[in-house]
Amino acid sequence: LETTCFKEVKEKTWLIVLRGLGPPATLWRLCLQCSPAVAMLDRVPSALGVPPLGLVALRLSRGIHGRGDQTNHAAGNRVPCRFPFSRVSKQDLAFFENLLPGRTIVDPDVLMTHNVDWMKSVRGSSELLLRPQTTEEVSKILKYCCERRLAVNPQGGNTGLVGGSVPVYDEIILSTSLMNQILSFDQVSGIITCQAGCVLENLSNYLEERDFIMPLDLGAKGSCQIGGNVATNAGGLRLLRYGSLRGTVLGLEVVLASGKILNFLTALRKDNTGYDLKQLFIGSEGTLGIITAVSILCPRRPRAVNVAFLGCSSYKKLLETFQCCRGMLGEILSAFEFLDSACMKLLEKHLKLINPIAENSFYIVIETAGSNADHDKEKLHNFLEAVMASFLVTDGTVATEDAKIKALWSIRERVTEALTHDGYTYKYDISLPLEKIYQLVEDMREYLGDKAKNVVGYGHVGDGNLHLNITSHSKDQALQEAIEPYVYEWTARYRGSISAEHGLGLKKRNYIHFSKHPEAVALMKDIKHMLDPHRILNPYKTLPDQG
Repeated sequence: LETTCFKEVKEKTWLIVLRGLGPPATLWRLCLQCSPAVAMLDRVPSALGVPPLGLVALRLSRGIHGRGDQTNHAAGNRVPCRFPFSRVSKQDLAFFENLLPGRTIVDPDVLMTHNVDWMKSVRGSSELLLRPQTTEEVSKILKYCCERRLAVNPQGGNTGLVGGSVPVYDEIILSTSLMNQILSFDQVSGIITCQAGCVLENLSNYLEERDFIMPLDLGAKGSCQIGGNVATNAGGLRLLRYGSLRGTVLGLEVVLASGKILNFLTALRKDNTGYDLKQLFIGSEGTLGIITAVSILCPRRPRAVNVAFLGCSSYKKLLETFQCCRGMLGEILSAFEFLDSACMKLLEKHLKLINPIAENSFYIVIETAGSNADHDKEKLHNFLEAVMASFLVTDGTVATEDAKIKALWSIRERVTEALTHDGYTYKYDISLPLEKIYQLVEDMREYLGDKAKNVVGYGHVGDGNLHLNITSHSKDQALQEAIEPYVYEWTARYRGSISAEHGLGLKKRNYIHFSKHPEAVALMKDIKHMLDPHRILNPYKTLPDQG
């Protein structure tokens, strides 16, 4: 097929005219393979200036999108054509209602919240929400959907930022919210095994009552679910101390697209028999299988926690403070976070938070966690004396009581909330060499000029993770096209990653080549085809569009 005309008819509707080598009926069948949401026209409008003979015109409701490669950046964020999945029928609905009585949801009001992502930037049109409670129910759902070629969108707490947790079209939403049981906890080893729908904050509270903590801590802990955390390989505030989920997750239970159940729920810290298959599913964003249960190694709850909130006059001095911090605090250092002065101004303006120290260009949140309060206080005191004496830090305050600790942490954790009050926000989750982190913020400010309302930076210095946020008065396509692919090209230039912890989802799928070589992407596609040959699991996410 040769595209001979490509013309916008009206908003979000495109008219495509294809020249075929065969009769129109053949073209029609080929087009249906691309998208069943087509309407054949009797003739080609003469205004297009192309011969009507042997042509088929089709109208697609959501547009046609390019490959998303380096030669077609404008297509990077566009929604791909709908795959040739079946649509939910009355017979399908009857099957699910029989399997999940009272938990097969078609209420439009309930579906509305599940169809829209947290940022209100992606909206699907699913008409069916399923709420299984057991792995066996998930298995039966997927086996049926595989046979019927029904697409499935796994959904946890729906707190993702890249459009990975909501439907693109009419995919069935499979929510893990009712899979919220703690299956076991070993008080000796600290290993907890639970269902995927357990909310992170609930797990934290459960463990703290038993003198343990989760190795993961996120700003969205009150809503996010552990299955989604694992599926996106979430990082968070404690990664510096306890490492990523790839190390703390000991086992998984996963249901494949075929309905087959893979049980890797080991409680062993060491198992060197064959391939570590669970790693395939950590960070796979629900595209290879649905995680239904997790076993995680949890550390003991620290006896002494201190938080210091410090100010630095430059990013260079911030990095020198971090270097000194790692050397002097060593094993008790739990977190090293930063935010710039632009973030602080937004917190003061929109949330009325009070800056506890003198105004500075950069602010640092340092947390120590150990077993001996006197020992930890002494180490922290010596560190603070050193950085103040060398003029790396200009001002600071320290908290040892829970209320003040929470107040200082809220300054860092509520930056996202403050940004939502500043207008439409473009969010980028970048991993870079430490010395380059803030240069991206400065270069972006200079590059965008007055096109953006605010350009701010904050994140996890301890693991080289920058959260770059750009606000505008309203959604601005011209601004987004100015940001992308500039932000990805800049990141690739310094060998960074375009997604440090949020995943790729729908929004970043076509930019994967900025962080991964073609051979690696090809292998990912092969793995996807092997485990999900009909592409029913979270389609249109993570992997780039077919080229």
